Amino acid sequence: MIRLPAISPAELEARLRLHCLPDIGPRRFQRLLGAFGNAASALSAPAAAWHSLGLPASAADARRTELTRQRTSAAMQWLEQAQHHVLMWDSAEYPALLAELADAPPLLFVEGDVQSLERPQLAMVGSRRASRPGMDTAQRFASALAAGGFTITSGLALGIDGAAHQGALDVSGNTIGVLGTGLLQIYPARHQRLAQQIVEGGGALVSELPLDSPAHASHFPRRNRIISGLALGVLVVEASPASGSLITARLAAEQGREVYAIPGSIHHPGARGCHQLIRDGATLVESVEHVLEALRGWQCSPLASAPGPTSPILRHLRAAPASAEGLADALGWPIGQTLAALTELELAGQACCESGLWVYRQA
Repeated sequence: MIRLPAISPAELEARLRLHCLPDIGPRRFQRLLGAFGNAASALSAPAAAWHSLGLPASAADARRTELTRQRTSAAMQWLEQAQHHVLMWDSAEYPALLAELADAPPLLFVEGDVQSLERPQLAMVGSRRASRPGMDTAQRFASALAAGGFTITSGLALGIDGAAHQGALDVSGNTIGVLGTGLLQIYPARHQRLAQQIVEGGGALVSELPLDSPAHASHFPRRNRIISGLALGVLVVEASPASGSLITARLAAEQGREVYAIPGSIHHPGARGCHQLIRDGATLVESVEHVLEALRGWQCSPLASAPGPTSPILRHLRAAPASAEGLADALGWPIGQTLAALTELELAGQACCESGLWVYRQA
């Protein structure tokens, strides 16, 4: 269903059409909206105006093609179905942590529970050609972290990603799959069932790409920034030095997220990427407790003290339920710090998230 009260149907359709155009990435999309005020005006502007903004002729010429109209119409029809959503970067529903990025996706297609994107997330990534022990480790860590209240976010790839998603599902936990394809082109094909289970289990599938976009090498680095951008931190389970997982870890560090890595045997090629991350400053992880300790240390401040009756967050929640964004605004905290503190309160049994609002729980 379409849930964008701040955007008219005509503007929604215009943004979807703009999004379908070739060579229009996040920065160019935002440049157009900034220059013309809205997508409808941008689409009707002369090609010369687009050229003056440094935009390629290919994009301007494609605005009125039959292919663009067909893709836009298909997206509008897709949004009419249950559990199908699109989140705009300037809407209240857009994930707060992801919105902090300079190259935040201008829109996100979401299938499943859209509220799951605002729950505290930890990303888990690793090699597609992971060892059996590596996959077992990923599955066990994901199960423990999901049981502790974290949403497990990964890229739906073979190997570590799939094991992480499955580990969360094993304990009826929440998990999010971020795709490097459109949501109508699940990749790899053998994870079709896993993708369905994620949605059925209360999680979500997410992509910034047009719905019919196939797999392409250039899409996966873009996907990786969303994986790390949605999460409080990234845990790398097993990766070679050339693995795309190290790209995700680098992006996480640049975004101010925590980076964790599980060490392995010096004789195992799949452990070398993790060892490189540890040498570069990632937190060495041998147990789930290490992740929780590192996360608590990251958010620790006089304002975010240990959970207790004097916690500023608890004082607000005892007065009334609130969203994470509302609490961040009321306390003057960064959203990441607020989400981390809420996670600690949830693990301590003093708060819980119900229908998108955080609620105080009597000890």
